[in-house]
Order: sequence, then C-alpha cells, then structure tokens
Amino acid sequence: MLQDEAVHSADAPSPDETSDLLSAPDPSSMRKHYRAEGLVESELAAGPYEQFARWFKDAAAAGLHEPNAMIVSTADAAGRPSSRTVLLKAFDARGFVFFTNYTSRKGRELAENPYVSLLFPWHSLARQVIVTGTAERIGRDETAAYFRTRPHGSQLGAWASDQSSTVGSRAELERAYEELAARYPEGEQVPVPPHWGGYRVTAESAEFWQGRENRLHDRLRYVRAGRNGGTGGPLWRVERLAP
Repeated sequence: MLQDEAVHSADAPSPDETSDLLSAPDPSSMRKHYRAEGLVESELAAGPYEQFARWFKDAAAAGLHEPNAMIVSTADAAGRPSSRTVLLKAFDARGFVFFTNYTSRKGRELAENPYVSLLFPWHSLARQVIVTGTAERIGRDETAAYFRTRPHGSQLGAWASDQSSTVGSRAELERAYEELAARYPEGEQVPVPPHWGGYRVTAESAEFWQGRENRLHDRLRYVRAGRNGGTGGPLWRVERLAP
C-alpha cells in the first residue's frame, strides 16, 4: 500500500514558518572571547598523531561530551560535499579509524573519491583539529574484532538499518530490528554484516587550532613532506596559518 509522503514547499513560507524564522536568535550577536594561552611551534610533538594524542587526552580529561565525536566530510565524484558526525574508534601512527555502513552515502562517496576531512570541534577548550587525507577500508579481521566489542543492540542495528536509504516509517525500522532480535537473542553471536566495516584515514595534513584573544588565533598545520629514509615513516613540516 502506498503511503502519503510529507511534502514541504520551498516557495512562500507558511505563517508558522515565518514565526519560527523571526523568533530564532540572531547569530550575528553571538560571540565568544577566547582565552589568551596559545600554541607555539616549539611545544608541538614531532608529528600530528602524537600531537593529537596530547590534545585528545586534554579533551577527555576536561570532561567533554564525546570528545571522540568528529565531523567527517566527503565528496562524490562531481565534488558535491556532505558532512556528518561520526565517532572516532581508534587512532595510532597509521591514521584515524571509524566504522560505518559501506553502502551509506559516505561509503558510496568514499568509493568514488577517497579524499576526506575530519574535524574535531572541542569548543569548550577553544580548540579544533582538522585532518585532511585519504580513507581506505581496514581489514575484515580488524572490523570483526571491533564489532565484537559493540553492545548487542548496536550489532543488531548494523543489520537492521540500510543506512542513508529512505525508510517508510519508524515502525518499519523497529520491525526489522525486532525480527533480528528474535533471530539473534542476547548472548548469541551476531555475525558481522558484510556491508559494514571500518575506514582508516591517513593524514596528509593536520591543523591544530587554538582560540586566542582578538580573533588572532593560533593555527599550526602539519603537512606531509615525504618519508624518512631510515624508518620509512612520514616526514612532516609545520606551517603557521593566518587566523
């Protein structure tokens, strides 16, 4: 049976929509005076992953809500961008790892265009970390090892949701979940969905942004500059950017 679809006109707004727009706060009057402490080149770690570890530790110690939340931005083959908030689940000297449905919008876009940007918005610390690089799928063993650590309900959710596709109703989504819950009750192993797994983002650049007074923020960016002939690891140069 066909269901009625909600249609919203992009033309003249209704009286209710006009009221909502007029009653919204004015963003032009919202401003924050940032702290004076800054970031200098001599205090940076040798590479961006080590520097990220320092700042991530600070963010966690400060009690930020989900300090591992990051905005992942991708683009399709035509360059049309999209962004969403995703949770970082691992990082080391190889890169930053997150998990998702490979058939989701971001998964499809990464298949067409592996270039990606990660943004960690640690507002209460007046800090941001902006990573640009390329994403590639991690191995299935690594995906399976992480999948086993997820709560049972989250494992079922990875099967129940055809992420980014349209769904007829909330009831339809919950019905799919309930069917899976009956098939895989609590305590029974849930198989890893073949369409679900991790990506590792290898940094080409990583900017560390520290808010400063008078909008004269500190912006220090690591840029990949080849490889170390001895260790084979990446070499980095540091640039200071105008705020």
